[in-house]
Amino acid sequence: MDAVLDNVSKRAGLGGITMAAAYHHGRDVFPHNPARKVHFLEGGTVFFQPDSSRYQGRALQPLVSALAQKTDVLADLCHDAAARSLRVRAWTVFLHNYSLGEAHPECASRNAFGDAHLTDLCPNNPEVRAYAAALSADIASKGVNAVVAESLHFHGLEHGFHHERYFIELGPLGRYLLGLCFCEHCLAAARRHGVDAGRLHREARAELENRFATQPDPEPAELDRADLGSFAGGELGGYLESRSKSVASLVAECAESAKAEGADFAFIDLSGAIRGYATGRPEGSAAPTIAWQFGIDVGAVAKACGQVEAIGYAADPERLKLDLAAYRSIIGPDRKLSVIMRPMAPDCESADNLARKLEVARAAGCVEAGFYHYGFMRLESLDLIREASGAADHPTC
Repeated sequence: MDAVLDNVSKRAGLGGITMAAAYHHGRDVFPHNPARKVHFLEGGTVFFQPDSSRYQGRALQPLVSALAQKTDVLADLCHDAAARSLRVRAWTVFLHNYSLGEAHPECASRNAFGDAHLTDLCPNNPEVRAYAAALSADIASKGVNAVVAESLHFHGLEHGFHHERYFIELGPLGRYLLGLCFCEHCLAAARRHGVDAGRLHREARAELENRFATQPDPEPAELDRADLGSFAGGELGGYLESRSKSVASLVAECAESAKAEGADFAFIDLSGAIRGYATGRPEGSAAPTIAWQFGIDVGAVAKACGQVEAIGYAADPERLKLDLAAYRSIIGPDRKLSVIMRPMAPDCESADNLARKLEVARAAGCVEAGFYHYGFMRLESLDLIREASGAADHPTC
C-alpha cells in the first residue's frame, strides 16, 4: 500500500485515490504488479469486511474476497491515506454481479421470455434495493470521502459475460427488447405508473419471436427514443419512464445511506464507456443522449445524489468537450460534475493531449478528474499525469 500511495501522491502528484470496494468478474493484465501479471478477479466480491448487521434478514449478502478476509483493505487504505492527506473514494459496482445473480436468480433481471439475466440484479427488486442501500452505507462507514456508484441502473443485452454469442441478427430494436427486464417487480412498477404492462410484454415477445424466425428489415444503427416509445401503442414509452423513475429513486436511497455515514455520493453514467471504451474514438451524439437506454435520466439522477461522473474515454479533446457540455446542460450549474479519463492508449499518448482534456473538464465546471486505472497503466503514465495536471492546474484524484 505504501508503494501505491507514494506513486499516486508523489510521482503522479494527485490528491486522492479511488479504490474498487465492490467489483465484477474480470481477467486483467497488470504491467507493473510485482506478484502477478495476469489475474482473474474474484467476481462479485467486496474488498472490505462488511458489517453483517446491515444485511440481517436479507436474501442478498456481500461476498467477501479472500484478500479482505485477511485484512480490511478499504479501512486500511482510509487510515493510511488520511495520514498523507489523500482523499479516498470507493468505486462500487452495485448491480452487475454474476455471483449474486447465480446464487439468487429470483433477484436477477428477466427478459420477455422469463429467462434470468444472471449478470444483472434488477433495480426494481425490493431485495436488490435493500442490498444496494445497505452496501452504500456499509462502505461509507469505512471512512471514505465518497461512494462512487457504477452499475446502479438497468443494463442491456450485451453486458460483459465471459463468452457472449449471438449468431443471428436481431436488429437494434430486437436487441433492446431482449435486454429489457420484465420481471414481476418491473411489471408492477410500470402498472403503478399507468402502463399497460401486460400488452407491452405480449407484444415484445411476439416481436422477438418474429425476429428469431426471420431476418428483420434493416434499421438505423442508433435507437431513437421517440420511435422506440411508440412500440406497443406507446406503452413502451411509459415503460421507459417507469424504469427511469425506479433508477432515480434507488440512487436517492443509496445516496442518503452514504450521506448518513458522512460520505458523498457520485453516480457513474456508463454512456461514455458504451461510446468509447473499445477505441477511444466515440462517434454519434453526445454520450448522455443514450443514457435513457439503461433507465438513466441524467438530470433526475443528478438531483437524486448531487454528482454525476462522466466517462470521458475519448482521444479527441473536442469530443470530450461535446460530451461534458451535454452533461452540464442537462444537470444545470448547481449539480456537481466529474470525469474519468484514461491517461494511456487508446485515449492518450502525450501530456499535451491530457492537459487539453483537463482544461476542457475545468471549463465544464468539473469538480474532479480521475484516471483509470493505476493497475492497468504503465508507471510512466503517472509522469504524464503529473505533467498534464501541472499544465492544466486542475483538481485531480
